[in-house]
Amino acid sequence: MRMLIVALAVLLSGGPVAAQEVAAQEWEAMTGTEITSRLTDQTLTYEGANQIFYKSGRTLYHAGRDSWGYWRVDNDQYCSQWPPGEQWDCYDMDAHTDGKRLRFVASDGSSTEGTLDK
Repeated sequence: MRMLIVALAVLLSGGPVAAQEVAAQEWEAMTGTEITSRLTDQTLTYEGANQIFYKSGRTLYHAGRDSWGYWRVDNDQYCSQWPPGEQWDCYDMDAHTDGKRLRFVASDGSSTEGTLDK
């Protein structure tokens, strides 16, 4: 009976649901201005790779070897192009409240997280 009362108290207090809401609030959607400001002339480190976002619109991704591409901000999204392809792929971006982590979110909901070096 005591377990039932505890479970009911947790349910009524918003226990796990409230924890999920707090976790969701740790990431905040970024505007185009924020994306430009946070990425320009910065380096992001991913698991096993890093990427530099130059003011010129060039980007260097390094994961064992260099890969040069282009980046820009369009309609509050980060967009990139990797030659020889001509297609630009765009992603929503979120910033973590810790001020160090950024997340690229694809249209299918998948995401990639990086940490700012500075």
